[in-house]
Amino acid sequence: MTPIEQQTARTSATEVLSLWKQYKRTGDTKVRDRLIFTFTPMVRYIVYRKIREVPAQCDVDDFLSCGVEALIRSIDRYDPARGATLEQYAWTRIHGAVLDELRRHDWAPRSLRRAERSIKTAQKSFVAEHEREPTRGELAAAAGMSSGELGARMDELALARIGSLNKTIRAEDSTTIERIDNLESHDETSDPALSAERSAAKERFREAFTRLPDRERQVAVLLYVEGAALRDIGNRLGVSESRVSQIHTELRSRLRECLKNDEALLRMVG
Repeated sequence: MTPIEQQTARTSATEVLSLWKQYKRTGDTKVRDRLIFTFTPMVRYIVYRKIREVPAQCDVDDFLSCGVEALIRSIDRYDPARGATLEQYAWTRIHGAVLDELRRHDWAPRSLRRAERSIKTAQKSFVAEHEREPTRGELAAAAGMSSGELGARMDELALARIGSLNKTIRAEDSTTIERIDNLESHDETSDPALSAERSAAKERFREAFTRLPDRERQVAVLLYVEGAALRDIGNRLGVSESRVSQIHTELRSRLRECLKNDEALLRMVG
């Protein structure tokens, strides 16, 4: 039994009409609140029927609030002379309000949503008949589209799917985390393990650098820190350009031997 049927079993249409007449006669908000409570399960039922169409960036509570507001307006505007029960009238108003709210939050045009429903229906029918997922060509044929049109629609639907990175999800250990915490980061500086490895490697580099002969350290500083040319370094040290090149080769070999387990760091420092 649905929540609406359960509620109907507790409160008959005659009782609802009696409550409504009492509210219209007295304006007693407590009586109106009883009517709201009576039909709140219907609001939840309508909203959760549409839950799969709610955009990912939206909160379901927003739609529930929208439905309750439509219910209140239905109670205030209901006219039994038109022949419908309050439940029937409220159902129509709530359903329309939820659809309007859904469209307001949805970036995709209604034509694209119709195409999406057509594609999903075709996919479900194919799976039910063939007991396997269709290929792109089979899905296009089942949906009455060309492969190119299906591809274009799928691309448009992918662009229309917008989600919040702060949306909570359930992790493998059943804990609840935000989606942003589950995304793979390609920013190496945000990796604590890699950052620690680089810090340790740089410290080993500094230790190895302090053990170089004075002349080799001078060449390294002039070349890598000050950006001087080999000829200028030679003039400042009183040696030839070829000798500076030789010193440079020697210091690199010495550092490479000391840091042979940190080749990645050596590539970083030149």
